[in-house]
Amino acid sequence: MPALSMFYGIIVYMYFMDNKQHKTPHIHVRYQEDEVIVAIPDGEVLEGAIPKAKMKLLQA
Repeated sequence: MPALSMFYGIIVYMYFMDNKQHKTPHIHVRYQEDEVIVAIPDGEVLEGAIPKAKMKLLQA
C-alpha cells in the first residue's frame, strides 16, 4: 500500500487492485485512528470519517 501524500498527520493511500468493495476510483485517508474512503473524481465520501478540520484540508 503506497502512501501518496503525508501532511498535517493525514496520510493518503491508494491500494492496487482495490475494486471489489468500491467500484469507483478512490483513495484511503488515515488520520490517527480514523479512516475515510473518498472517491477521486468528485470527492464523495464512500465510507468512514475523519475530523471535519482535517477533511477540509484533504478537500483543499
